Amino acid sequence: MSLIARLRAYAVEALGIGGPDGRGDAADDTHLAATALLVHVARVDGILAPSESERLARLVEGRYADGPAAAHALIARATAIDTEVRDVASLVEMIPHEANGSEREALLAMAWSVAAADGHVDEFEEALVERLGRLLGFDEAGIAAARQTGTAGAATP
Repeated sequence: MSLIARLRAYAVEALGIGGPDGRGDAADDTHLAATALLVHVARVDGILAPSESERLARLVEGRYADGPAAAHALIARATAIDTEVRDVASLVEMIPHEANGSEREALLAMAWSVAAADGHVDEFEEALVERLGRLLGFDEAGIAAARQTGTAGAATP
């Protein structure tokens, strides 16, 4: 069983995600994976600052959820997935390859925005988001552009 299949089965069993056949909506899976990546970025330095938590909730609500309650529920599910899967590459595998460049760019800018929410991007956050950028298919210039967008607050919906 592939990692993605195991994650989906875990999500269905433990978190009630997806239908009875274990298959959820592809967009929901993508939103869950993207949110789990953002949660991973927020938690990588071992400190989930209130500003990071607030930025995460605002970004998820603006892009992946309809309202604060849905955003908090999605973040809770994503946190459980992030706890189970501690490798960013596995989470990136859950993002469909057909996701267009602007969606991937927005995700990377959001990751930079979460990392910078507390006013400082530490070395763990920087290394993680740069790795995320490479895994999403960006070169150094693309990663730098997303960083500028995200840290300037432009990733905020």
